[in-house]
Amino acid sequence: MTKFSDLGLSAGTLRTLESMEFTTPTPIQVKAIPLVLERRDMIGLAQTGTGKTAAFGLPIIEHLLKDNQRPEPKAVRTLILAPTRELVNQIAGNLRAFVKDTKLRIALVVGGASIGRQAQLLAKGVDILVATPGRLLDLSKRNDVNLTAVRYLVLDEADQMLDLGFIHDLRRISKMVPKRRQTLLFSATMPKQIEELAQEYLTDPIRVEAAAPGKTADKIDQYIHFVTGKDQKTQLLRQSLTDNPDGRAMVFLKTKHSAEKLSKHLENIGFAAASIHGNKSQSQRERALKAFKDGEMRVLVATDVAARGIDIPGVTHVYNYDLPTVAEAYVHRIGRTARAGKEGIAIAFCAPDEIKMLRDIEKLTKVPLTVASGEPPADTRGAGNQPSRGAARPARKPHRKGQGRPQGGEGAEAREQQGRPARRPHADAAAGGERKQGNNGHHQAGRPNGDRNRSDRPGGQKRGNRGGKPGGYTRAAQG
Repeated sequence: MTKFSDLGLSAGTLRTLESMEFTTPTPIQVKAIPLVLERRDMIGLAQTGTGKTAAFGLPIIEHLLKDNQRPEPKAVRTLILAPTRELVNQIAGNLRAFVKDTKLRIALVVGGASIGRQAQLLAKGVDILVATPGRLLDLSKRNDVNLTAVRYLVLDEADQMLDLGFIHDLRRISKMVPKRRQTLLFSATMPKQIEELAQEYLTDPIRVEAAAPGKTADKIDQYIHFVTGKDQKTQLLRQSLTDNPDGRAMVFLKTKHSAEKLSKHLENIGFAAASIHGNKSQSQRERALKAFKDGEMRVLVATDVAARGIDIPGVTHVYNYDLPTVAEAYVHRIGRTARAGKEGIAIAFCAPDEIKMLRDIEKLTKVPLTVASGEPPADTRGAGNQPSRGAARPARKPHRKGQGRPQGGEGAEAREQQGRPARRPHADAAAGGERKQGNNGHHQAGRPNGDRNRSDRPGGQKRGNRGGKPGGYTRAAQG
């Protein structure tokens, strides 16, 4: 078994990891850390919740400590870009824990917060800056930050960072940082066209995969309810939440308006729920996340703004109330459960107009979802319209009330594009696409609160018997 001490990390870093009770590195950490220490450019692909922040953060911290330099005023030595405020907060929090016994300075800048306060934090210079692209450019226009000293550049959730909503900002930023640098791209998914675009930022990169791109965590049980419309989605969601009173659920929807509406409905019928989306202020979003993390709220209703920025080990269920139009978003959404090696349940609702989205998801993940209720259209049942394997199994409900499961870390202003949980499946909700409100008060497509991303844009059996074709469905027999 590989240990952190086998990866080339210093004694000081090993002591820090030991104090944090980090004992065994994850596959992405085993593969990436030695190569980053060799200062190689890299594309790193791994499932959500597998420790990508440590995979790039630990070796970069080693570099900074060995360089033994102090940043000049307003200067930045390492720049980490992420698409959402939540993910920026998550990354910065993890890195601060890693450098707690050093003199390295870490700062974060995001839209929706005081730009004057952020300028003050940068005034003395920082060793690591974690930022959303929009706010970073705002600070650059004010001459509050100097990127000419950047030696390490990281794009986290790189597929989304290189999508059209960010690409223009990234190109502007890339011209501000030196060409002689180490560049790292990390993500759980990397569409081919995005990977081709990434090459312009990298020099002789090495590709590291801890799992096939688009692969979902093995410990997530995935279910699908075929429904006739939103009323039935709401009824199934309400029933599932009722059947799992000890669960902690995230529900993903397509638009900000529908997320807010559903959150208020759940509150009105007695569920402790909160919402998070692009129309919420930064303080509102932080309060909602804290209440959810502390257990004051058991249901968090969200757009894809939260699909990549939530690291809460206790999330037992993820519901795709709306299916995402971009299949990769599904991978990130359900990655909010089964984090850090734990187990979870993902439930999706599929209306007739969402069948193509479901096909795209199963083609990407290569995992046929277990049918929990309803009937898929005949032409989606597999070759020859035959039911997929498992349809003739003895009756068995896909969930059993009261059966506990242990609960399961990394954190999207991205396209409004983590004891075993109770066995009743929760239904998932999809992310969406609306227009965002920029810092200047005007509506900018996909530029929420200065973070300049395209948000709110519509873009089986149990585990062990998922080997069918992506187009086929494994059916859970109803008792």
